Amino acid sequence: MRLDQETLERLLAGVAEAGREVMAIYHRGFAVEHKADDSPLTEADMAAHHALLALLQREAPDTPVLSEESAEIPFVTRQSWVRYWLVDPLDGTREFIAGNGEFTLNLAMVEEGVPVFGIVHAPAMPEGAVTWWGQVGQGAFRREIAGEVASAQRGSSERPIRVRALPDPDREPWQVVGSRRNGREAFEAFCQVLPAHATLNIGSSLKFCLIAEGKADLYPRLAPTHEWDTAAAQAVVTAAGGQVLDAESLEPMRCNQSESLLNPGFIACGQRDARWETALAKALQVDPDSRG
Repeated sequence: MRLDQETLERLLAGVAEAGREVMAIYHRGFAVEHKADDSPLTEADMAAHHALLALLQREAPDTPVLSEESAEIPFVTRQSWVRYWLVDPLDGTREFIAGNGEFTLNLAMVEEGVPVFGIVHAPAMPEGAVTWWGQVGQGAFRREIAGEVASAQRGSSERPIRVRALPDPDREPWQVVGSRRNGREAFEAFCQVLPAHATLNIGSSLKFCLIAEGKADLYPRLAPTHEWDTAAAQAVVTAAGGQVLDAESLEPMRCNQSESLLNPGFIACGQRDARWETALAKALQVDPDSRG
C-alpha cells in the first residue's frame, strides 16, 4: 500500500504534534513509574500513545494498531492481520528521563510481516525537531521542522537520504553505532574482529537513522528489543537502500511471526560484506546471559 501525499503529510504533521506534546512534558518535569517488566514509564509515553492512536483512528480507522502501551493482543488475533500499524510512542524512555534528547516517536506500517513505511521523529535534536521517514520502494527522507508547521511547503526543510557504500577501511574507517546501555559485551566482540572502524553510542532509533543517512555503516544489536522498537526505523533504512537482517540467518527481519513480540538479534547495514559477517558470527558466540 502506497500512501498518497495528503495522507502522508497529515501523518507527518500528526507525529510532529505528538512530539510537541512530549517536549512540553520534557521541559516541565515528570514522574517516573515502572511497568511489570521494570521498564520505565512516564506521562510522555502515554501522551504520545494517545496522540498517535487518535491520529491513526482519524486516518485509517479500519486498520489494526499495535502499540507498546496498548493492552496485549494475542497472536491468534494478530496472525490474521495483513496490514497494521506498529507504534512505539516513546522509544528511548531512559534517554528521555536522562535528559539527553536521544528519544524518538516511532510509527510504522507493516504488511505481511514486512515494515513498508515508517516515521521516526526526534523532537529534541540539537538542531531542533527532525523527522526521518520512508516508504519502501519510494525512497527515504530527512525533514527538519521549524516552528509549528510540519509540512513540506512551509516551516520545514526536507531532503532525500541514502545509505552509503561501505568504504575501504584502509582509507576511511567504518562507522559502527551501538546502544548506550545494552549488549555491550557482544558489541565489543563484534568490533574486535572488524577492520579499522570508529564507534558511536547513541540512544533509541537514532542509530538506524544514521545508517539511513549514510553517516554510519553498521548497527549490530544482539541484546533484546521488541518489534515496536525497530519497525519504523527498519522501514526507513530499507527505503534508503539498506537492510535490517536477522543476525543468525542474515535474512530481512520480520514482524508478527509468533506470540512473542521480541526481535531476534539483528544488524542494520548499508551494504553486506564478508568481513562484518565474520565479526557478527563471533559476536553471536557471546553468552547471551552476559548481555544486559
